[in-house]
Amino acid sequence: MADLHNDELRSKPVEQPGGVQPQAEPPSLSPAKSIPPLHAASPALSGAPENVDAPDVGDTAEFADGEFVHPADMADHLENLSLEKQVSTLSRMSKEDAAEALAELDENMAVDVLENLDDDVAAQIIAEMSPDDAADVLDELDEDHRDALLEKLDREDSEELRSLLNFDPDSAGGVMNTELILLEKNFTADEAIAHIRSEMADKESPYYAYVVDAQQVLVGVLSLRDLMLARPGTFVGDAVAGQSVVSVTYDTDEREVASLLSHYNFLAMPVVDNEGHILGVVTYDDIMDIMHEEASADMLGMVGADPEESVDTPWLESVCKRLPWLFVNMINSALSASVVYMFEGSIAQMAVLAVLMPMVANQAGNTGQQALAVMIRQLATDRFDHKKAWMAVVREGKIGIVTGMAMALVAFFAAWWFTGMAVVGGVMGGALLCDMLLGAVAGGSIPLIFRALGRDPAQASSIFLTTITDGAGFFIFLGLASLFIL
Repeated sequence: MADLHNDELRSKPVEQPGGVQPQAEPPSLSPAKSIPPLHAASPALSGAPENVDAPDVGDTAEFADGEFVHPADMADHLENLSLEKQVSTLSRMSKEDAAEALAELDENMAVDVLENLDDDVAAQIIAEMSPDDAADVLDELDEDHRDALLEKLDREDSEELRSLLNFDPDSAGGVMNTELILLEKNFTADEAIAHIRSEMADKESPYYAYVVDAQQVLVGVLSLRDLMLARPGTFVGDAVAGQSVVSVTYDTDEREVASLLSHYNFLAMPVVDNEGHILGVVTYDDIMDIMHEEASADMLGMVGADPEESVDTPWLESVCKRLPWLFVNMINSALSASVVYMFEGSIAQMAVLAVLMPMVANQAGNTGQQALAVMIRQLATDRFDHKKAWMAVVREGKIGIVTGMAMALVAFFAAWWFTGMAVVGGVMGGALLCDMLLGAVAGGSIPLIFRALGRDPAQASSIFLTTITDGAGFFIFLGLASLFIL
């Protein structure tokens, strides 16, 4: 897959992604080549912390001395320890290993650890982290503590991180890594390979090499495979001649970057400023994290929970975030209850109606949730134009009609058998068909309406959908019953 980027770009021209060339000026960040990288992080993580005193030996006893332990595994182990032991363990590990483990920790937990570490130790660990990971963690600290840690770093490291922190954390600039390999276009293939070897010690494992001109403007992208197979003496500028480079600007939304990276099957996406100077690169592992966070946020937003909430969020903070939507849900439930109250007399005359009407609302609600989930997923992974979006709603309506007819037929015979009255079965089936159609259309429409209003399409969509399907289901069922039975 590593060569797909260059192979596809050279085989056919690729237009620049639409809507990613804003006019705003970026934060003051020089082209990537002029940014000194932070100290390199070790690719391996040793098993046990160095010089651990006897009381802490049990914390890492499961890892044998000298055994290779992946940073993600060490982070999993640390997350099972108390905060005090986490701080003690990280402070005794080598700074490179501690940096890699800290980068893999849950964000809230990493912040808690940094806040409790000695400032000198914390600064040394941050210096060993990759710039994008370090900026992500520092961004969550309070400003005074963040400034105190940055003051303890080397001037070059501090300036680089301050520049990254100026970017919107949800933009390409906020998630990009500035540790990348740049090749001048007048390099030969042999010179380029020698340059990569000399740079590898201070860089993460690269997916591509980026070819720039004398002004640091990105002119092409080379996969390492193509570079290794190039004929000796070939200029890298000639190797990328004719490419139409796909890149994003620093303020492109991270979700748009994820969509483009997935669309082109790239392993990394270059980030440039408005003049085309390369600033950094967004790598595939960062995109995986973004997609995971977006999926979690959508799931939480659908039921009115805060997208940033987790089991580590203070419970009082969660109460404050959840209560507003619970009040909205109570108001919506009161509307549904008022519909039932309108037909109090009908229910009093025929109590079986109270038994059957929840089935109509529940079935329609489930139909709507299915449509809602499909639409939110589509909005999260694809770019809908106006026509295509509403055609998707029509599609959900067709599904609602067919599934509604199938369930109405089952409900007709079931209600007839249960009550001994065919007319009750007919009312039940008719109400179910109408409400399931309404639920499917509402489930497909609500995210689009929210997006048109500038809101998160997933935000509390489930609450409003339930109000529609419950209220309409009760009204249709009890209305038909009053008309045809009573």
